[in-house]
Amino acid sequence: MSYQNAKSKYARYGIDTDAAIEKLKSVPVSLHCWQGDDVRGFDTDPSKPLTGGIQTTGNYPGRAATPEQLMADLDLALSLIPGKPKMNLHASYAVFEEGEYADRDKLEPKHFQKWVDFCKEHGLGCDFNPTFFSHEKCDPLTLSSANEETRRFWIEHGKASIRISNYLAEQLGEPVIMNIWTGDGFKDIPGDRLGPRIRYRQAIDEILSEPFDFEKVKPCVESKVFGIGVEAYTAGSAEFTLSYAAFNRDKCIPLLDNGHYHPTEVVSDKIPALLTFFHEIALHVTRGIRWDSDHVVLFDDETKEIAREIVRCGGLDGRVHIALDYFDASINRIAAWVTGYRNVQKALLFALLQPDAQLCELQDKGEFTELMVLQEELKTLPFGDVWDEYCRSCSKPADGEWFDAIQQYEKKVLEDRA
Repeated sequence: MSYQNAKSKYARYGIDTDAAIEKLKSVPVSLHCWQGDDVRGFDTDPSKPLTGGIQTTGNYPGRAATPEQLMADLDLALSLIPGKPKMNLHASYAVFEEGEYADRDKLEPKHFQKWVDFCKEHGLGCDFNPTFFSHEKCDPLTLSSANEETRRFWIEHGKASIRISNYLAEQLGEPVIMNIWTGDGFKDIPGDRLGPRIRYRQAIDEILSEPFDFEKVKPCVESKVFGIGVEAYTAGSAEFTLSYAAFNRDKCIPLLDNGHYHPTEVVSDKIPALLTFFHEIALHVTRGIRWDSDHVVLFDDETKEIAREIVRCGGLDGRVHIALDYFDASINRIAAWVTGYRNVQKALLFALLQPDAQLCELQDKGEFTELMVLQEELKTLPFGDVWDEYCRSCSKPADGEWFDAIQQYEKKVLEDRA
């Protein structure tokens, strides 16, 4: 009854809630594996600190320490989120057989077979990321290093990641977004800003010379303003990555992370700007507090505005590829996954319940008073009832119905982990 009342109220504004619900069911959103184990991965010594501009804070009990534990945690998370999830892997999550090891430049598709099996079992696609951090071959630079041996190692890692991404796409039948991001930069004022960027560009050129089908594997380049230990300069700045993608649009797309800009910048405004020139873009949705702090995504104003721009610009029809990217070790990690994912879904559903054609018409006619009034009235429509119906239609718990499962899992499983 609540949903039917909500449906009729939205209908007064020409909004079809059933259509919005069905549309959202088809929208893939990638769930990042690295929230479950604090970005540790399985290919390096877990006792060593993260490096390369990556840091997690907190020591909440129950961090996944093995592939089996991480996949079990993901099983629970996936059971509690509606929609069409994909997996998102970093190369550091390769799974080796007992006694086997391959360094990152020698990784092969077989090292991700268990992830392919996991994705097939759950009906998931999968995105992929080369891991250019937390490794002894960072000097501390990677693709922009002046050391040819260092740079060659990381170029080969990038090429291996292309081959792995192609395998994931063929096995799972969905395109793979392969994101290239490095924390390359300097803590203090550099003596040369151009040289590292020229080397970085040439290195990405070499990586993308590895054969791949752009319909199956979609490499992207991600920027960053600064990071821990690289406060003064990053090689992969916004200007660098956007220029690279623009000049290589036949084999590369730009990726926007809404934590990777100055605090007064908003990614929601960048989405339509880029879609004016690019057919496709990629997003990492996170939440920064004063800096790129990777807090759990909330159903807040900027998340809603990002979703609204995706919908307004036709991004749900394959033009915008959405993934989550945050890691919080101070709270229950599975709850962090579920909360952030459900909030992105909420934002997208909220966006689909806007009368965009009418809003656009009012703006074009200069009817700004009516535009403001309508936008404000839409805020008090019974969105929660539509959200609950969406969850039910996906056979997933509504709000207020899922947290008990996580608390029980914590007592039965997480508290027993060392």
